[in-house]
Amino acid sequence: MIAEGRVRLGEDLIETPATVLTSLNGVTVDGKPVKEAEATRLFAFHKPAGLITAERDPAGRPTIYTALRNALPAGAGRVMPVGRLDFSTEGLLLLTNDGEFKRQLELPATGVPRTYRARAFGDVTQKQLEDLIDGIEIDGVRYGKINANMERKTGRNQWIEMTLTEGKNREVRRVLEHLGLKVSRLIRVGYGPFALDELPKGSAVEIATRDLEAFRRTLGGAKA
Repeated sequence: MIAEGRVRLGEDLIETPATVLTSLNGVTVDGKPVKEAEATRLFAFHKPAGLITAERDPAGRPTIYTALRNALPAGAGRVMPVGRLDFSTEGLLLLTNDGEFKRQLELPATGVPRTYRARAFGDVTQKQLEDLIDGIEIDGVRYGKINANMERKTGRNQWIEMTLTEGKNREVRRVLEHLGLKVSRLIRVGYGPFALDELPKGSAVEIATRDLEAFRRTLGGAKA
């Protein structure tokens, strides 16, 4: 933007990025004042099934932003989803106004645990689920350790809880399908220390600043 001649300090055109600023007072881009960065905010949203985790969908399907118009508190501003939930997956989706924080949470190296509950049909043993703690390779893709446990079982239907830290695309579904199960419902119930709890479907709440800052202190290289 500086090279394109779009940045000014007062009436003066800034011609080099090697310009020392003591504040953003008087700095404009395309004639619009540059504001100080907003404080990081984090929201928890109970995503219903049947929504795309994107701003728009070429196929015209409804997106999370359709629901967020009425779900977010007044003054929430523009927010971005942390990671994605598939069209048919429901549950806890975190949203933030801070792009750097969003990317940090999405990195597998950050190791933030995600917990899911899956309703699946088929035959599987607790031993097979426990073996996932060592990770598994499926069609050449390596999935890291997964802590999986049978919650309850009725005939060939069961609820399985799974906690993982990588969050690769469709990871839970692919792992369970590899074990011979058919997933009929998938709910994310936890992301880091934040839980879905009793948050109504389609609703959003802001994470308290003290809880957000406590969480950030647990992340490697995070700003407290």
